[in-house]
Amino acid sequence: MVNLEAIRIIVGIIGNVISFFLFTSPFTTFLKIMKQKSVGEFKADPYVATLLNCAMWSFYGMPFVHPDSVLVVTINGCGFVIELIYIAIFLTYSSNAKRRRILIALLVEVIFFAVVVFVTLHFLHTTKARSMIIGILCIVFNIIMYASPLTIMKMVIKTKSVKYMPLTLSLANFCNGIVWLIYALIKFDPYILVPNGLGSISGLVQLILYATYYQTTNWDEENEIQKSEVQLLDV
Repeated sequence: MVNLEAIRIIVGIIGNVISFFLFTSPFTTFLKIMKQKSVGEFKADPYVATLLNCAMWSFYGMPFVHPDSVLVVTINGCGFVIELIYIAIFLTYSSNAKRRRILIALLVEVIFFAVVVFVTLHFLHTTKARSMIIGILCIVFNIIMYASPLTIMKMVIKTKSVKYMPLTLSLANFCNGIVWLIYALIKFDPYILVPNGLGSISGLVQLILYATYYQTTNWDEENEIQKSEVQLLDV
């Protein structure tokens, strides 16, 4: 007899590993920021948004909101800590104006999250009602976060170049969506199913775009620019 709960746990662990890779993928960007001691043109918005998203999913996975979702809590709790580190680096190396905007955004998120937790625990008295409200909010935040890959995909189509859409990240996004989709289907959870179904489609479209525009990408463009700069310096 197939033990579906054991399969669900294994799939969830695989999902945790892939999601961890996605959370740590900007690591090289932050090494660059620390090396240059400046955030330059990088924006904190995606990390501030992901912080709230992780907080919401961590709350969703709590036993008093949605029982039997410990693996949702582990990866989103981990993601929350990682995003906090990223934001701390941004605050350290940002100008005063940028730092102020980040702190205001964080304050708004803290107030919003506190209100959500208070309303959920004081006015919703069953896990079914709590799961529905928090689950819907999590879906909304996930859909908003999909706006970032859409802008990248638009740029790929416009420039016919996949230089700024790494294959490993696109593949990881696709696998992450598929794994959590399977996790949600084993023990049906529409609130995990919907965003990860959309994530799977988004990842698949990215992979199709990569295959379509790989050959039209000018991979030597940066090298040519560097060579021309060296030639100009020599002159």
